[in-house]
Amino acid sequence: MAETNFTKLAYKTLQQGKSLAGLAHKQLSTKLMELIAPEAIPSIDPISVEQLNELRRSIEALEKIDWQEADQGLYPKSQLFDAPWLEWAARYPLIWLDLPSTWERRKTKQTRDMPSKINKEVYPDYYLQNFHHQTDGYLSDHSAGLYDLQVEILFNGTADSMRRRIIAPLKIGLKTFENRPQEKLRVLDVATGTGRSLKQIRAALNKVELLGIDLSESYLKQASRYLNNHGKYLAQLVRGNAEEMPFANESMQAVTCVFLLHELPRSARKNVLKECWRVLEPGGVLILADSIQIADSPQFSKILEDFNKVFHEPFYYDYINDDINAMLIESGFKFITAESHFMTRVWSAKKELDQ
Repeated sequence: MAETNFTKLAYKTLQQGKSLAGLAHKQLSTKLMELIAPEAIPSIDPISVEQLNELRRSIEALEKIDWQEADQGLYPKSQLFDAPWLEWAARYPLIWLDLPSTWERRKTKQTRDMPSKINKEVYPDYYLQNFHHQTDGYLSDHSAGLYDLQVEILFNGTADSMRRRIIAPLKIGLKTFENRPQEKLRVLDVATGTGRSLKQIRAALNKVELLGIDLSESYLKQASRYLNNHGKYLAQLVRGNAEEMPFANESMQAVTCVFLLHELPRSARKNVLKECWRVLEPGGVLILADSIQIADSPQFSKILEDFNKVFHEPFYYDYINDDINAMLIESGFKFITAESHFMTRVWSAKKELDQ
């Protein structure tokens, strides 16, 4: 009991520290932008006290369920502390050095500042953008090296906690195949990026076969460093477009997809969900995690709309007003459930056994 209480206190302390660090970074960077690049400051009204209190309550609820699920054994408690801390500390100065170019893109509305060496013909047009105004979009080792730390700062240290919300519904969904050994189960992570979600899945399901697909070679290289440098079970990482995945029909027992849909135009969203349905074995489960939407979180509607103004997210406004449930049904999914955790909405959907 004493050990559990100490671990819980350590977790709460860590989360508070990350939250304070994220807030401090944003306040300092905003002050610096006011001095150096005032033209880049977005025109938005301050968040009200009521909304700030609602955000705090939402973060507290997220931390509560994150701890509870670890305490129940859904994933190891060590996952609550798992991050490449030394690597992030070494790279943190690079975020500050990168800010002036980010502000310049925001000021000049330059949203297609891509590395000159890439072959643009191998990527869909909607992907060739500086999402969040970040340098090189998703198409350089520099971008891949900073991404996870940038996201942790953006969400005040809650990004991994939000990602872990896919674990419980994933485990429930895989009960359809509980008569099979874990080694015979295949879990595909769509738009796997740097592999953070796959790493969390591995901790909770340490023998399943893990696969990840992403368009960015640089992000897949980073994912391979995190996933395949130690341990017995390797993750298979594939460069490819989620709209046309190079996997056989009915070859996966579960598919996860974290923080992708809001960066796709609506037509691509539909294509990705149809592909997820195609590669799932009947009885398989799809777990989606993405931004909350106005329909399910109207109390945060101003924050969602401001996010669209502050960051270059060309398809975000359409996403927060889209009907993902209807899109899942159209793709063939059944038994759809959804719940929200802070800034993340998590959907679970099944492919029927008798199809």
